[in-house]
Amino acid sequence: MEELTSKEVKQEVSSGIGVDLDQVDGQERQRILVIDDEADTSYLLKQILRIAGYNVLSAANGAEAIKKTMEYSPNLILLDIMMPEMDGWQTFEYLKRMTNVPVIVVSALTSKDHIVDGLRQGIDDYIPKPFYNAEVIERVNAVLRRTNRPQEITRLVFPSVGLTIDLINQEVELLGNSIRLTPKEFSVLSVLAKNAPAIVPYEKISHLVWGEDSSDVRKRTKYLIYLLRQKFDKISSGSQLILNVDRLGYKLQTEN
Repeated sequence: MEELTSKEVKQEVSSGIGVDLDQVDGQERQRILVIDDEADTSYLLKQILRIAGYNVLSAANGAEAIKKTMEYSPNLILLDIMMPEMDGWQTFEYLKRMTNVPVIVVSALTSKDHIVDGLRQGIDDYIPKPFYNAEVIERVNAVLRRTNRPQEITRLVFPSVGLTIDLINQEVELLGNSIRLTPKEFSVLSVLAKNAPAIVPYEKISHLVWGEDSSDVRKRTKYLIYLLRQKFDKISSGSQLILNVDRLGYKLQTEN
């Protein structure tokens, strides 16, 4: 297979190949997240992967990548290193805390030291830029065959506000400080976090946390929200992480 230009890739895209998850939420094929701040590179990688039969989605920075990882649980991530604000290594550190999804670095940093350092940090492979299209596919296939592990999001991470929620151990950290929550407090917070940044209706919270909806249940939820705010406020005064949207529900504030 010869290397294709971006224009040639566009000509090969048809309705019979993998789905672009930025446009349609396809779920059956394996999902690959491309993280790169260069739009042309991101587009080219996505189309190469679609032609190979994968569903794809992209993120232009680390914060967007973390959000999409939580939302879509990709089977594999292709990660650029030189990105503004949150670089690839910082993004990788957050991703490692969240999930065991395999990561292939695709970077213009091609020195042996960079490659070895990346492998030591736990990445699954390293593809130098400029890349050959066929090599990208073969390396993707090889990593997926080798890892062959179920992908599970074990932590929800919101770097903009310094919040980490461990779904397995039911542990919460805010700005590096551990917060002890009761099981019901954790249930309310996890419902808001899993749906962030969307507003979660009162009725939905009631059913997910208590299994029913009534005025008494909503009062209990309101009290739990009050307790959560008090605990957050002890660490970050006036943080307002949980917002009440009048007559609609609550939402977790995940951006400063």
